[in-house]
This record gives sequence, structure tokens and C-alpha cells, in this order.
Amino acid sequence: MRKLIYFVATTLDGFIAEEDGSFDGFLFEGDHMTAMVTEFGDTLPAQARQALGIDAPNHNFDTVLMGRNTYQVPGGLPSPYPHLRQYVVSSTLTGTPDDVEVISGNVVDKVRELKNEDGLDIWLCGGGKLAADLAGEIDVLHLKVHPIVFGTGVPLFDGKIDRQVFKPVGTKAYESGVVFTRFERT
Repeated sequence: MRKLIYFVATTLDGFIAEEDGSFDGFLFEGDHMTAMVTEFGDTLPAQARQALGIDAPNHNFDTVLMGRNTYQVPGGLPSPYPHLRQYVVSSTLTGTPDDVEVISGNVVDKVRELKNEDGLDIWLCGGGKLAADLAGEIDVLHLKVHPIVFGTGVPLFDGKIDRQVFKPVGTKAYESGVVFTRFERT
């Protein structure tokens, strides 16, 4: 069975984006970026993959799930991850490119359906509201914690959720100050 993995950058104070939805405040230079390219290249958008010459098959994910705000981030692409099966969750979005499917109904049921398919894992790309809606379905939290504080912004889980328990199963600290930690549901 495939896993739903919330693989996301966060600040020390638990924000995944600034109040306006942008993420310019995160660190995009440093040794942690080497890991992003070599180990998690399938999470890079098409423009970055093209600029870096990444044409390798996906290693971690073959499906991406995004909330509307994550999908429509300022300066974003109409089809940001064409190398993945793309889903955007929205009750208001009407038009997307052909390779981006809109989920307007019960997202929990759709995620359970996706988990039962064969393939690589499912990447929950963001945002915080969608993560809160799917908290009970998240199998793995893979946090890229940046050594910065936003003070305000989009929280990691933006909404009321039941208590969730995860155990850390791996941590890697980089000279840039970014720390990747993988947590699995207990």
C-alpha cells in the first residue's frame, strides 16, 4: 500500500509559507539543496528540473496532492509537476491544464483510493489546510526545518486536528542549518 507523505519545508516556528502564501524566506542555497536534487528531485517543479538537467525517473513519488493556494502560489506554473500525476484540492477552482485533476469532493476518500493503487508514494505538497484535513491519513511527515522564524504565516497544520503521534526515524543536519527529519506514524 502506498503512503501519503507530507514532505514540506517549515520554519522553526512551524510555518510552511509567509502570510501571502510565498516561500521566498526559505533558504534555497546551501548543502541541503544537493540532497533536494539528488534524493528528492521528483519534488522539484518542472522549471527547476529543466534548469538542473534532471531527467531521471522518480524515486519517491509518482503522485502529488496540493491545496488550491499551493497550486496557485504567486509566480507558479499551470502544471508545476508534469513528471507526477497532479491533483489539486479545491471547491472553487474550475479550470486547470489537462494533466492537473481537480478534487472537489471528499479528499479523504480520494486519498484512500490513491493509497490502494500500485506505484510510488503520494506527496502531500501543501498546504496547511489540506494537511489538517488529511492529518489522519498522513503516514509520514518529512520536515525540512529551516533555521528561520517567520512569526506569522501558513501553519504546518492549519485547522483543528485530533492528536497525532509520530516517531522520528531519521534526521540529517546540513551545514546550511537546515535539518531534514522523517517521522512515521506510530
